[in-house]
Amino acid sequence: MTRYARTFFSALGLSAMLITGAAQADDGKKVSIVDDRGVTVEVPAQPKRIASISYFADDVALALGIKPVASTYMTSGREPAFLLGLTSGMKQIGQRAKPNLELLSEAKPDLIIAIRRYTVGNAAQLQNIAPYVAYNMELLEESYKEVASLSKLLGKPERGEQLNADFRKHLAEFTAKAPKDVHPRFLIMWGGATPFAFHTENTSASIVAAIGGDNVPGPKTPGGEFGIDISLETMLEKDPEVIFVYDSGPDRPHESNPIWSQLSAVKNNRVFYVGDQWVETNGPIAREIVLREAAHYLYPETFPAVDVKAEAAKLIPAELQN
Repeated sequence: MTRYARTFFSALGLSAMLITGAAQADDGKKVSIVDDRGVTVEVPAQPKRIASISYFADDVALALGIKPVASTYMTSGREPAFLLGLTSGMKQIGQRAKPNLELLSEAKPDLIIAIRRYTVGNAAQLQNIAPYVAYNMELLEESYKEVASLSKLLGKPERGEQLNADFRKHLAEFTAKAPKDVHPRFLIMWGGATPFAFHTENTSASIVAAIGGDNVPGPKTPGGEFGIDISLETMLEKDPEVIFVYDSGPDRPHESNPIWSQLSAVKNNRVFYVGDQWVETNGPIAREIVLREAAHYLYPETFPAVDVKAEAAKLIPAELQN
C-alpha cells in the first residue's frame, strides 16, 4: 500500500471515530455561545467533561472547582506549577499547537475549549468530537470577557465575575503601591536565534506595564499581531533593563549571540526565565501569579518573592488539590 493510501485510510478511520464521538454527545438541554471565530456554538447546559486545548480552560475550570478530563501541554513532560501539577491527572492530548485528535476523542469530552489560532484549521473535526468553543487568549481585555464567558458556560457565572473583580482590584492595589519614579524598560520574549516579543496589549505585558514597566516593543498596530520578531541588534538599541524569557527548555540559542551579554538586563542579572503562566496568562490563576511575579521582579525592594504553588493553592479549591 502506498504512503498516500495509508494516510487516506487512516484519515477515514479517524473521521469515523470522530463522528462516533459526536453521536455520543449529550442530548440534553443546550445553550448557545458566539465564540471568537464569530461562530454560534450549541453546548451542553451543564458540561461535565471538559477538554482544554491550551491551559486556559484548565485554569478557569480549576478556579471554579471543576477538573477537566483532558489537556494539551506547553512543554512535554512538565506539569505547570501554576496549576499545581493537576494536569497530570488529565488525559494528555498533545502539544497545544498540534493536539492529537484521536486521543482527544478517547477522552469523550462534552465540551472542548480551545485556543483559536491553533485550531481553526481543524474546526470541523473538533466539532465532530464535541461542541468546540475557540477563544483568542491573547490580550488582557479579552481575558475578562473569556473568564466571564467560560464561567457562564460551566454554570458558575457569579464566580467568574468575582474572579474578574478580584483581579481588577489587585491590579489597582499593586499599581498604587509600585514606585512612581521608576519605569524599568522590560521585554517579554520567547527565546530563539531571533526572539519573539510581546506587544503591550498582550496579557502578560499589559500586567507588567500597568504596574509601571515600559515595554520595549510598545503597542501593537491596529489589527496587528500581539507580538513581533525582535533581533538582538534591536534589543541592544532599546536595551531593556528587565527581560522575561519563557522557559521552554534547555535550548537557549539567544544566549550564544555575543550581543546578549551586552544587554543591561544580562549584565545586572535581571533576566528571569519564567513559567507557563507568562504565556497562558488569560486565566484567573495565571494572571494573579504573573502580577505578583512581575511586581517582585521589577521592584524587589517593594514586593516579596513569589511562591507560585502557594499562590495557586489560594485559588484552587482544596478538594481538587487532594
